[in-house]
Amino acid sequence: MNLSELITSIDGEIDLLKQVRRLLDGIESRNGVGTATRRSRRGRGRRKLSAEARARISAAQKKRWAQQKRAVKR
Repeated sequence: MNLSELITSIDGEIDLLKQVRRLLDGIESRNGVGTATRRSRRGRGRRKLSAEARARISAAQKKRWAQQKRAVKR
């Protein structure tokens, strides 16, 4: 295979990949994949955490911060 045949072959592969890319982009736009769609929260009330749950989350975060602080001191 000479150089010109190799380049022609590569160009053909590139064209094929570009076609596949266009097809995939079309599928994504139809399915809403990859687009910045956000569902409305209308109709749902705001979620509320119990005081116990907030305390657990707070304690876990403070524990993580303490571990990071210890790691930095070493």
